Amino acid sequence: MKIEKVLNNNVAIIIDGGEEKIVMGKGIAFSKHKGDEISADAIDKTFVLSSPDSLNQFAQLLKDIPYEYVTLAQEIIAYAKTTLGKKLDEKINIDLTDHIYTAVKRLKDGIVIKNALLWDIQRFYQDEYTIGTYALDVIEKKFGVRLPDDEAGFIALHIVNAELSEGNLEDIYAITQIMQEIMNIIRRTFNKDFDQQNVYYYRFMTHLRFFAQRLINKTTYQDEDDMDLFEMIKKKYPSSYKCTERIKEFVKNRYHYDISGEEEMYLTIHIERLVYKS
Repeated sequence: MKIEKVLNNNVAIIIDGGEEKIVMGKGIAFSKHKGDEISADAIDKTFVLSSPDSLNQFAQLLKDIPYEYVTLAQEIIAYAKTTLGKKLDEKINIDLTDHIYTAVKRLKDGIVIKNALLWDIQRFYQDEYTIGTYALDVIEKKFGVRLPDDEAGFIALHIVNAELSEGNLEDIYAITQIMQEIMNIIRRTFNKDFDQQNVYYYRFMTHLRFFAQRLINKTTYQDEDDMDLFEMIKKKYPSSYKCTERIKEFVKNRYHYDISGEEEMYLTIHIERLVYKS
């Protein structure tokens, strides 16, 4: 494989089969120039980014960030994929690498950033937050510094963002805020706190996350075929339906979003299970 561009001693851009790829390996580009060969055996990691903009952005990042931060971020990303059993958007390679490097540098400079959403992240994105705490352990072992729990929350949000694959981190903050607001309505309506380890709580959080994503994207479910079922649900679960109506009114006033009949039905069902089975 021939080098197209040397980024630093450990990273280069190559042309392979007519496609640009970023390759990484300890010392693979040392004393090499454009047109020189790189042995496949020397490559530890290959990145193929579908977007030219993402490729260029990642290339610039790898040029400026030490090799050990890149490999550590890749370890965390691989762990996240295995733990969640999901694909993650390729942009996490850029976002998480940059975040970890910046967070460690900030801490060494005595700067600590508070995460205002930490408590909600711990509740709403439990799996991702667990990965965030794993990342803090790996970072501490590698660099000898312990990042605060706030950073586990920030890392979790990067993972959530990569799971959803659409939108950006700003959207994730908005989604988390919406989830918090809806949960507050439910708690006030039923004067009840919920067991976060309960399966029905977990299922409701999953439903609520994607509902909030639809709200942010201004998309909706619409299936009039279920309206007869919805009428039955309203009669069977009157208190949960009343809570759904409060949520509907709040969302309409705050976000100018109309919840469809089908979304009302599923919210009512999930609220009923959350309140009476968790």
